[in-house]
Amino acid sequence: MRNSIEFSIKGNYALFTDPLTKIGGEKLSYQIPTYQALKGITESIYYKPTITIFVDSVRVMNPIRMESKGIRPMDYGGANSLANYTYLRDLHYQVRAYFEFNLNRPDMAYDRNENKHHNLMKRSLQAGGRRDIFLGARECQAYVELCKFGEGKSFYEEYGDIHFGNMVHGLNYPDETGRNQLEVRLWNPVMQSGIIQFRRPEECTRVRTIAEMSPKRFNEMNVMSADELLAQMGEGENP
Repeated sequence: MRNSIEFSIKGNYALFTDPLTKIGGEKLSYQIPTYQALKGITESIYYKPTITIFVDSVRVMNPIRMESKGIRPMDYGGANSLANYTYLRDLHYQVRAYFEFNLNRPDMAYDRNENKHHNLMKRSLQAGGRRDIFLGARECQAYVELCKFGEGKSFYEEYGDIHFGNMVHGLNYPDETGRNQLEVRLWNPVMQSGIIQFRRPEECTRVRTIAEMSPKRFNEMNVMSADELLAQMGEGENP
C-alpha cells in the first residue's frame, strides 16, 4: 500500500488478555497480540477520525515466553485483592499497517488528504509516537521505531505453521461500520514461519453483538466555536 508504515515494537512485558480468564479475577495473556491491540498501538503513533487503521501483518521476532506475577489490584470496596496475572515477556514484533479514509465520517471529508496523513504518520513514528505505547495493558510500556518488515531473523522462521485456536480478532465500533452497535470479532490465527497475516475486519465471519451504541459526531458535541472563544477572551474570561 502507498500509505503503509512498517515499525518494530519492543517491550519487557505484554498482557493481551484472554477474556475467558477475567471471570475469576485472574488474567492470562494470549500468546500473540490481537489485531485490535496492534491497531491501538498504530493509533497511538498517529490517529485522526478521518482515517481508519488496518493492520496487515505482524512478525514475531522473539520466542514466546510467559511469566506469572502476584498482583494486588484494587477491589470494588476500595481494598486490595490478590490475583495472578500471566504476562508475555521479552517482546519484539515487526508490524505492517496502512490506513484508508473512513467513509462513515462524511463530516471529516474536508480532511481527506492522503499525503498529509501519511507524512504525519511517518514523522510521528520517527518521534516514537504521539501517545504512550503499551502492549495490551498500561503497565506494559513499549517502544516503537521505524524498521523494514522482514529484516533480521525471527525465532520462528523454520517452525512452519503454528495454530493458536479461537481468539478475539478485534472490535467493531459504530463510527467505522455504520451500524449502531458494538461488536466483537473472532477468528483462528495461524502463524507461518513467524508471520501472521491478519484478515480485514469485514472478512471475519464470526461476529457477535455486545451492546447498542451510537457514533458521536463533532457537530453533536458542545464544542466552542472560534468566534465564541475570541469573544470570551475579549471579555477577560478564562477560556
